[in-house]
Amino acid sequence: MSEQEVAPETEEVVEPAEQATEEGHEAVEVAAAELVEEATEAEEAGEPAVDPLEEFKAKLRRQEGEWFVIHTYAGYENKVKANLESRAQTMNAEDDIFEVQVPMEEVMEVKNTTKKLVRRVRVPGYALVRMNLTDESWGVVRHTPGVTGFVGQDAYNPVPLRLDEVVDMLAPVFEAEQAEAGAAPKAAPAVETGFEIGEAVTVKEGPFEGMPATIAEINAAASSMVVLISVFERETPVTLNFSQVSKM
Repeated sequence: MSEQEVAPETEEVVEPAEQATEEGHEAVEVAAAELVEEATEAEEAGEPAVDPLEEFKAKLRRQEGEWFVIHTYAGYENKVKANLESRAQTMNAEDDIFEVQVPMEEVMEVKNTTKKLVRRVRVPGYALVRMNLTDESWGVVRHTPGVTGFVGQDAYNPVPLRLDEVVDMLAPVFEAEQAEAGAAPKAAPAVETGFEIGEAVTVKEGPFEGMPATIAEINAAASSMVVLISVFERETPVTLNFSQVSKM
């Protein structure tokens, strides 16, 4: 598909981002509540307990459409979510655009020996869309105000996420909703490391010394991270310690 096939839309939909965030998690919250009810009924009936995460994976597998990642302006993730959800309705694209999610996380920030629990966007500058990819649905998403494109080497024919990638992105949201529903104790929040997923850094040591990289994963407990380094025009994941990289 090409840019010429879909005329850009310039009219911006105004809708509170806070309301969109709450509405956007509705599907995950309902799934969590259903799993709580199912687990309770199974326990009362003496049936073996079902792993909620495995059941969550099964529900994702049964859902219509595929998950795609879109780029957004950093700091506008929830506004993009609100705009896209509204455009899907006003442009009669609800049969192909089913759900928009901005993965969130809770971290414990430590400043001047004071700890503060903060809820923030897990991957700044990105959002997830569950959809059937057609010329029309591609255009609705691509020309939503605040969206800069689909993620992938070919932005006109993006590749959907694998199931394990979707689970990795949405599991924290699901676990938080499940904990609120009473299915399990809420996991302890992550400790602020000073680095963020998606952040650009420079490698200071090893065979890739001096090369730029992008943080893909952070392991606070091990003081390590997985970064993506461009090698022969391909992104290669490399595990490094915090001390082996520096901020740009």
